[in-house]
Amino acid sequence: MKVAVFSAKAYDRRFLKAANAAHSHALTFFEPRLNGETVSLASGFAAVCVFVNDRLDKDVLGALARQGTRLIVLRCAGFNNVDLAAAQQLGLTVVRVPAYSPHGVAEHTVALMLALNRHLCRAHARVRDGNFALEGLLGFEFHGKTAGIVGTGKIGAIVLQILKGLGCQLLAHDPFPNPQCEALGARYVPLPELFAASDLISLHCPLTPESRHLINARTLAQMKNGVMLINTGRGALIDTRSVIAALKSGKVGSLGLDVYEEEADLFFEDRSNRVIQDDVFTRLLTFPNVLITGHQAFFTENGLRAIAETTLGNITAVERGQPSPNEVRLERVKG
Repeated sequence: MKVAVFSAKAYDRRFLKAANAAHSHALTFFEPRLNGETVSLASGFAAVCVFVNDRLDKDVLGALARQGTRLIVLRCAGFNNVDLAAAQQLGLTVVRVPAYSPHGVAEHTVALMLALNRHLCRAHARVRDGNFALEGLLGFEFHGKTAGIVGTGKIGAIVLQILKGLGCQLLAHDPFPNPQCEALGARYVPLPELFAASDLISLHCPLTPESRHLINARTLAQMKNGVMLINTGRGALIDTRSVIAALKSGKVGSLGLDVYEEEADLFFEDRSNRVIQDDVFTRLLTFPNVLITGHQAFFTENGLRAIAETTLGNITAVERGQPSPNEVRLERVKG
């Protein structure tokens, strides 16, 4: 199948080309993101392969359909950047990679927790400057702390497993309790109870209209003073302005982010020689108790290999007319 690959970095090309050896699709790589300005690049391609910050709204999907595209291939788990209703109406098939690098994302999540708690970035900078003072570097022990995990799919379950190994008390929230998490000793509770009882909270739920800004002024008020908040899920799970206010008041004691609700204009590019125009993001960077990484939790060799193999497998299955368990349909999402 002839496939236009958008948002293609060098690492995408490397792993997709390697995985394609078993499939022999015709891959053409485009570094720009897919949006209304770049959709013409996909003219004549039966499929487009896209990532988290490509924009597939109704207009873009309509243009793709008119140009001959019939397959939307997401090389990610999330699909909130695709207008599924429009895709279905246009007869476009949408497939995704439902799970990849769950251990990598979970490990990165806990790395953020540990780095924040023990002030590793500040400590490293001090030592490089010959400053070995310990003032301002006081942390706590995870053993005995209560950890609240929102979303207990594969990633959330692994985070729970690691935190159990650190000796945490485990709380969880998910519409569909995971028996593996219950076997670890996690207790499923309503969100208000999780917010009120947790010393640290980590978000691993999908972004839906219901979960958008799950963390907001109202829910933050339910949390302990000094709570640690971690988000390696989707940026818009957090109302950033509300969290900034909570950081200023001390309600949030530390914040670790690998995602940001307006990241499409920032992440995956080198912007070190430019002035960042996002005033909300730059405000976050001023806090000493905030640690941000640029959507890299998935970025392991295992993760990129799994993404590439599943992506190419999805294309082959559709080309052969085989049913794909990775197809995203509106009725499944609503169900």
